[in-house]
Amino acid sequence: MNDLNTSLLVNCLILCNGIQYKDTMIIFVGLIQKCMKHVAVIGAGTMGNGIAHVFAQFGHQVNIIDISQPALDKAIATISKNLDRQVSKGALTEAEKEATLANLTTHTDMKSGVEGVSLVVEAATENVNLKLKIFKELDALTDPSVILATNTSSISITQIASVTGRPDKVIGMHFMNPVPVMKLVEIIRGYSTSDEVTNTIMDMSKKLNKVPVEVNDYPGFVANRILMPMINEAIYTLYEGVAGVAEIDTVMKLGMAHPMGPLQLADFIGLDVCLAILRVLHDGFGNPKYAPCPLLVNMVMAGKKGVKSGEGFYTWTHGTKELIVAENFNK
Repeated sequence: MNDLNTSLLVNCLILCNGIQYKDTMIIFVGLIQKCMKHVAVIGAGTMGNGIAHVFAQFGHQVNIIDISQPALDKAIATISKNLDRQVSKGALTEAEKEATLANLTTHTDMKSGVEGVSLVVEAATENVNLKLKIFKELDALTDPSVILATNTSSISITQIASVTGRPDKVIGMHFMNPVPVMKLVEIIRGYSTSDEVTNTIMDMSKKLNKVPVEVNDYPGFVANRILMPMINEAIYTLYEGVAGVAEIDTVMKLGMAHPMGPLQLADFIGLDVCLAILRVLHDGFGNPKYAPCPLLVNMVMAGKKGVKSGEGFYTWTHGTKELIVAENFNK
């Protein structure tokens, strides 16, 4: 245990002497919060840079870790652009923007990137083997007191925790995209996640001006267990010729009051991400209703992944403001 955490524990024991358990828990979580101002985020992609942005904006020192320096440079540029947007809307001052950027440090080496942190949030690609590898490495590189969180949108927290020596300190922290805008954070307890860690992450999420919702660890959790079958069914509806891309999305927007149609949303999420989540659901439940549509599989194999690749159900090379159905679906 490092000096900071030793001091934290001593102070907690002194303050909690003779106090009821419930009050003890409140004091313990509060003390941890004071010491969790240094955070590492693994992954500089869309979710990683969004998570780093929010932590930095709320006063945390943030180390963004990625094996690619160009990805890290792009992440900082994206965060700066998003901060400029917040300034232009009056949500932040120029000084607050500069303070946020000053809180960010980039690393290509994981060992240096996690040194001295109290929380790690992993936001790498939605691939179970990659996540298991990262958590095994994090377990070896960080102090045993460090909380290890994952932004996975579907993979078992219990499985991820099983490769560490601290399953009680592994938790899901599933942010929504775009992270600086969306309020929800799904907080997923693994089988062994402790009350202390859950309470700490719930409280921290609130301090990030988010709305945390605690859920249990089953495939897809709540958000994607409900969302992905809907997206998959929309793709099947297209695949079977029931209606076209624009027609399917129009029905869902005007008939169900959705802000965007399921096919447009799939493009924004990333068709490769949708496919990965559906496979987790299918494998986890063994239920054919979660089997990914063959059209989705083919599109991902063809490199048509949505906004990130410039084409999915719509073409995005012109930007994201205007909806233009992809040529393959205009025949």
